[in-house]
Amino acid sequence: MRATRHCTRAACARPAVATLTYVYADSTAVLGPLATNPEPHSYDLCQEHAHRLTAPRGWEVVRLATEFVPAPPSADDIEALADAVREASRTPAAQASPAARPGHTAPAPVTHRLPEPEAELGRRGHLRVLRGESD
Repeated sequence: MRATRHCTRAACARPAVATLTYVYADSTAVLGPLATNPEPHSYDLCQEHAHRLTAPRGWEVVRLATEFVPAPPSADDIEALADAVREASRTPAAQASPAARPGHTAPAPVTHRLPEPEAELGRRGHLRVLRGESD
């Protein structure tokens, strides 16, 4: 299943519909359709941020597309989702807690033994040096 890419603008969780790249040598920002693969030096933008894009003074914005619409789910996405739902519905017992399964008991709670004050040999910040069993 293809993962949905999100807008790279801070605090924006909308799906990306356009890719922004910069050509520094030409002082140009290029805004085009969403790239097939994410690139490390490009930015994915949602529809709102793609339409509101402005460039710094002296820079030119080249828009390769004027309408940015989210891609519809592909057949692969829908099939993967259906397979995941089928798999989850087949194994309800595997998702239950161990105590809820027949023939199993709940694990014993984990208890931690705190060292006695005399077992502490020294401190450094948040770390403590404890006397071992062989001491």
